[in-house]
Amino acid sequence: MTAATTHPEPPRALTEAGAARTIEQADLPVGRVDVELSMPGRELALADPSVQPAKILALLRLHGHPIGIAVLDGQLGPAWHKHAPAVWAAVGEAVDAHLIADGLPRATHLDDVASEPVVSAQCQRWHEELLLHAPVITVVVATRDRPDSVCECLDALLQMEYPAFEIVVVDNDPTTEATSTAIARRFGARVRYVRENRRGLAAAHNRGVSAARGEIVAFVDDDVVVDRHWLTGIAEGFASGPDVACVTGLILPAQLETPAQLLLEQHGGFDKGFELRVFDTGPNRPADPLFPFTAGAFGSGANMAFDAAVLRELGGFDQAIGAGTFARGGDDLAGFFRVVVAGHQLVYQPSAVVWHRHHREMAALRNQAYGYGVGLGAFLTSALIHEPRTIPALVRRLPRGVGYTFGAASARNRGRYDGLPGGLARLEQRGVLFGPVAYVVSRWRTRGRGGRP
Repeated sequence: MTAATTHPEPPRALTEAGAARTIEQADLPVGRVDVELSMPGRELALADPSVQPAKILALLRLHGHPIGIAVLDGQLGPAWHKHAPAVWAAVGEAVDAHLIADGLPRATHLDDVASEPVVSAQCQRWHEELLLHAPVITVVVATRDRPDSVCECLDALLQMEYPAFEIVVVDNDPTTEATSTAIARRFGARVRYVRENRRGLAAAHNRGVSAARGEIVAFVDDDVVVDRHWLTGIAEGFASGPDVACVTGLILPAQLETPAQLLLEQHGGFDKGFELRVFDTGPNRPADPLFPFTAGAFGSGANMAFDAAVLRELGGFDQAIGAGTFARGGDDLAGFFRVVVAGHQLVYQPSAVVWHRHHREMAALRNQAYGYGVGLGAFLTSALIHEPRTIPALVRRLPRGVGYTFGAASARNRGRYDGLPGGLARLEQRGVLFGPVAYVVSRWRTRGRGGRP
């Protein structure tokens, strides 16, 4: 999507996520709060007031923009002033970076931030201008036999503060009518329901694209709860460059209640930090020598949006990969890859926030590790089939890529599996090796069902 007007780039925070690594299993369950530093309030408001946490995971915002995470001591109680020093230590540098980008004076402590009128912030003026000409966005939620989960997701979507959006739920090869019945009774005409009988997340997403009326199509999983400003962040991402065709966003844990959820967040997680990043094959090409094949660095399918016209031009998602197929995953990575290879920009926008409900059981970690590996191998195979001109580049990068994927001391794997159940690294690596075979089988099956790979 080419922005009609070029807006100034929103401020970039310097603080990266990863604060969950300071949490121990003995601290579970962990509380969650969302704090606007320009209006912090007198007490912290827990997302789940029934929890009496030993530690609190705090998302910290300035002028609505997430700038960092802090882990707070729950034993100090809800009084804000008791937590202010820890918050300043965690995000003070990011606060100053944001203020400077906004044309405002630096702060020496949090009281300075709260005393500055928000209306004077440059990012707020840009925000208001963007919403005056807000693009219409279609939100697609794919689901299968999880009526309670998708209804919770829809509740949050309908509370968003964005002027022009529609919601389409795609029921993927359901075994019962429970989802359609629940949506009709609870949401009526506020949500459009469509059914896709071809099994697979990519097929469901393609059905959503065909039904979409918006110029942007945003996708969320049915196990996430979106922030009320999620779509505003998506729109800001599209307006941040001249040829943005895809925007991904920040994914944070909705719960940290079980050891499995904590381990997943500590050693896998989904967040990509709090700095807005632009990816393309031109001036914003990253230093990563494996770019653009390391598409996992761009974002995740649980929180992504595409220019609808560009996505349709590319043929949509590859229906031979993704959850629900023999290839298990990788449809989001293939979408990101093709956007960048086609010459468009992809923007990671941390202001587009969703909260993800991680798997609660340890057994799910093994399945997820293997599935991620299979999906990664399948994505690379799909990329070469759909973009054969990239084959020479992949061949040149192959030795480095093998070391990156399988080397215990590589930047990808160093310390990644510490503290996790044994054998997960080998399980994921076996999945990567099986991925090309899985893709071929899944592609054959998809064609047999009349799908478009």
